[in-house]
Amino acid sequence: MSFLATNLQNIKPSPTIAVSMKAAELKSQGKNIISLSMGEPDFDTPDNIKSAAIEAIKKGDTKYTAVDGTPAVKKAIISKFKKENNLEYKSSEIIVSTGAKQVIYNAFVATINPGDEVLIQAPYWVSYPDMVILAGGNPVIIESSAENNFKITEENLEKKITSKTKWLILNSPSNPTGSCYSKEELQKIAKILLKYPNIHILSDDIYEHLIFDNLKFTTIAEVEPLLKPRTLVVNGVSKAYAMTGWRIGYGAGDEKLIKAMSMIQSQSTSATTSIGQAATVEALNGPQDYITTGKEVFQKRRDMVVKMLNEIDGINCNTPNGAFYVFPSCKKILGRKTPEGKIINNDNDFSSYLLEDALVAVVPGIAFGAEGFFRISYAANEDFLKDAMNRIKISCDKLK
Repeated sequence: MSFLATNLQNIKPSPTIAVSMKAAELKSQGKNIISLSMGEPDFDTPDNIKSAAIEAIKKGDTKYTAVDGTPAVKKAIISKFKKENNLEYKSSEIIVSTGAKQVIYNAFVATINPGDEVLIQAPYWVSYPDMVILAGGNPVIIESSAENNFKITEENLEKKITSKTKWLILNSPSNPTGSCYSKEELQKIAKILLKYPNIHILSDDIYEHLIFDNLKFTTIAEVEPLLKPRTLVVNGVSKAYAMTGWRIGYGAGDEKLIKAMSMIQSQSTSATTSIGQAATVEALNGPQDYITTGKEVFQKRRDMVVKMLNEIDGINCNTPNGAFYVFPSCKKILGRKTPEGKIINNDNDFSSYLLEDALVAVVPGIAFGAEGFFRISYAANEDFLKDAMNRIKISCDKLK
């Protein structure tokens, strides 16, 4: 009998982390690896946020806090939702956790019973299905296509709904595709969801501030107020404020749900770091010009990367409207041979080839539930990105 839980047989380690570790291993061997696999801004955390953390340490703000967050950080989050999303919440409807990932995991553990289904759009963030499985539920995948800019329609959503459906996950802007839902598209999805009162919505808005081309961000609880009581809005400071290592995420939703999530958190990690929460207060309440500047840099990088990828024979790349990823198709590459005679059968083979030949680390699309694609994070220095795109082109030109 195995000592380990049988449920572990159904999950896998994070593919993005696995690729990054492989790239780091090759780099430690002296190879000139360019890693475009991690979803992490290359900018530094703004000085005013770092100063707030230092001041918190000096003041002795280094003790345990309330499990679900300090009054100060909850007040800042409530203000953010009111100001930016026209959503009103009470303190009892807010939870602060160790990253947005823990918010989502808490929610699933708090609500999912064996056999419950969670609707997940593919391509999806790699952790969604495994978190559902760990909580005892069944992930149900809704396919989308590059032709539809990787968005679900009301028709293919409704086809997947059953009496067992408990959650729908919406991630806009999306990891890995960068696609964004417009207000009109969310209204159509909301119209379907209003017909099914037992379905809850998890709106993963972590890339909210990374949206381009003068598009306006909207979240489904704002678009359709009738859905707000059964929507958990998930967000955090990691992407917008370059605070990935601070591990601060937050959620807003029904008071009973938040209470249950807080109870689970109290028996797992308890509260997140007091210093990180103090820094988050400054991030949300302080100057926001950092976001605008960063967004301009990311949009410039996006345009360059998309242009250079589409100039490579066999690669097709949509122009995403948000996040800092592109999700190109390598389907026309499949079947070609490497100089050593190895056939590129799938996106995993192609990603391995790029790592070995171009010394560029990307993540295969299969990790996100979409075969024939690969993900590139352009959260990297412009010169590195140019070098990486040129390397990819040279390696692709070698394929016969």
